[in-house]
Amino acid sequence: MDVRTHSSVVVTLRLCLYALFAGLLALAAVRAPSPATVVAALGTGAVFAWGVLRPAVQRSRRAAAMWLAALGVAWLVLLAFSPEALWAAFPLYFLQLHLLPVRWSLPAVAATAGAAIVGFIGHGGQITAGAFIGPLLGAAVAVATVLGYEALYRESERRRELIEELVATRAELAGAERTAGTLAERERLAREIHDTLAQGLSSIQLLLRAAQRALPDGSPAAAHIEQARATAQDNLAEARRFVHALTPPDLERGSLAGALERLCSGVAAPTKVRFTMSGAPAELPTPYEVALLRIAQSALGNTLRHARAHRAEITLSFMDTAVALDVVDDGAGFDPGAGHTAARPDRAADGGFGLPAMRSRAEALGGTFAVESAPGQGTAVAVTLPYPVSGGGA
Repeated sequence: MDVRTHSSVVVTLRLCLYALFAGLLALAAVRAPSPATVVAALGTGAVFAWGVLRPAVQRSRRAAAMWLAALGVAWLVLLAFSPEALWAAFPLYFLQLHLLPVRWSLPAVAATAGAAIVGFIGHGGQITAGAFIGPLLGAAVAVATVLGYEALYRESERRRELIEELVATRAELAGAERTAGTLAERERLAREIHDTLAQGLSSIQLLLRAAQRALPDGSPAAAHIEQARATAQDNLAEARRFVHALTPPDLERGSLAGALERLCSGVAAPTKVRFTMSGAPAELPTPYEVALLRIAQSALGNTLRHARAHRAEITLSFMDTAVALDVVDDGAGFDPGAGHTAARPDRAADGGFGLPAMRSRAEALGGTFAVESAPGQGTAVAVTLPYPVSGGGA
């Protein structure tokens, strides 16, 4: 049996076992009060007390084995002088089962039971079935009790570990949900500011510039229009700063290409992921960068979770009128036209909606989304977003 920290109830039971053993030694000395019996009982008690008071006996199997061997020898000496000593075999069973591993404790219990039977017969006891059944039954009860407790203890420990793991997982899940919610809200605010406030201020600037050109030279309204245009310009710059501040953390440290490269380099074996970029990089609006990054993360996540791929590649292509993102792997693939199955990543394992979410992001920006796959043929995800009407800038 493994020596481990016990509850207060088990400690109490152990103290009761010690008291029982000491009481049975005293009984043996009182019932056969010869000097030799008393000396043998005191010697056994001294060996017993020494082991009880030594912390090393509880911590070390080697120390426990040596103490039990000395205690067994002392008990055999006492048994040779007093037949009453055979009753001490019962608490001795529990001590052996408690302190020794099973491969040692069971032979020790069997040897102790045999010694008790021999001691009983050697003191003139009648050879009957009871002489054998009594010690053997006591040994069986001790073994069943201790091993049964050990099984319950292990089951209790497994349940405790599972509960702790469940609590930790729920805390991590709650934290992940809060983080995801925060990022989603930041993306929404950035998109709203860019699509409404920033675009509106930009339009106001264009209108004011046109009005300024239409005014005759020296018009008193020209100064007011110039002031309004400067105010609109300042507020447009402030709106763009808000959009930049709300950019996802993955994009805060650099460009979209840099974020995608870090995404690929963060993937551990066995899947090898490579990032490539083609064309001259163009400045993209924040919603475009966010959408392309999230689609790449979701597509690569599906590859790592479901595809069992050896290689994958993310390609970012800047073209004349659009920007394209391709995520290709050589994994198991699936049938895009089939119904929802475990192999089809229509619903992401992280609680997102997989392919539908990617398609929605692309179409929300006027882009296209396509998936090509077949069982055993890998998967290719392609996204194309046209540049905004005003050009590549935000």
